[in-house]
Amino acid sequence: MRASEAARAAGVTRKALRYYEAAGLLTPSRLANGYREYSPTDVRLAAEIRSLTAIGLTPKETRPFLDCLRGGHDSGDDCPESLAAYNQKIRALDRLIARLAHTRQQLAQQLRAAAGRPMTDDQEDPVLPPADPLPDNLPAPADDGAADHLPGRQLPPLTFVATDGSQIRLDAACAGRWILFVYPLTGDPAADIPQGWNEIPGARGCSQEACSFRDNLAELRECGIDRVIALSSDRAEYQQALVRRLHLPYPLLSDPDHYLSRTLDLPTFEANGTTLYKRITLVMRGATIEHAFYPIFPPDTHAQEVVKWLRERP
Repeated sequence: MRASEAARAAGVTRKALRYYEAAGLLTPSRLANGYREYSPTDVRLAAEIRSLTAIGLTPKETRPFLDCLRGGHDSGDDCPESLAAYNQKIRALDRLIARLAHTRQQLAQQLRAAAGRPMTDDQEDPVLPPADPLPDNLPAPADDGAADHLPGRQLPPLTFVATDGSQIRLDAACAGRWILFVYPLTGDPAADIPQGWNEIPGARGCSQEACSFRDNLAELRECGIDRVIALSSDRAEYQQALVRRLHLPYPLLSDPDHYLSRTLDLPTFEANGTTLYKRITLVMRGATIEHAFYPIFPPDTHAQEVVKWLRERP
């Protein structure tokens, strides 16, 4: 059969047939007029090359399988040489995977180190880096009433180690008016956000909220706020990296076991099998909750919302 017919029968292109011939994998006969004539065996061999290259072998690596078919076997991997070719390819892939895994690990370490370093300008003064802008069309959380019971409640005598190294007991954190804002997750800057994170109402925006409180700290103090503290179930090392990366001037507390939620019945949600805090901000007077902002949206302008509320209630 002619090249075009053979290519259709084997499921390849005419160009592929020419390449297989140039590589010595096919040897079609020649007619008196010089045209190539492909036999059913050539078509079977071309189809074998196509199926093997589809699973990762190169055309040249298919030679033992073609020789097996030429030897009269029903399948190209009925011969010991074909099985050896499988093994050789698997070992080569294992070596490649190991090299790529090592390279990825080095890149991830470099990314973590770079993400955790403070940024400075030419005058070596700290530059306050902005958080990434939030995506458009994030779903807004609904008020499910999960914070209605909080005003008037007392903070429990729970003690946490803060990112500045101090130990903070919540019910003695500040005698005056102060802010405790609770957020879900910032996590590892070298890792992708959890799957479906953007689709969870109120989940996205923790770094943006942290920057919002950082950038509005002076106005909060003008409104009589003596202290700002943040809390989440993030691991302490993630929080410390966040403080360094975003130059946060207030401490963060790590509560991975949700002790505060257990005592105050704070709202939480599940994401990828993990329990996380819902975003909530508490205006405190000493150990007493004066007001609870909940739900919070959008998080990147939330601190301005708190400033406005405080100015109306000096």
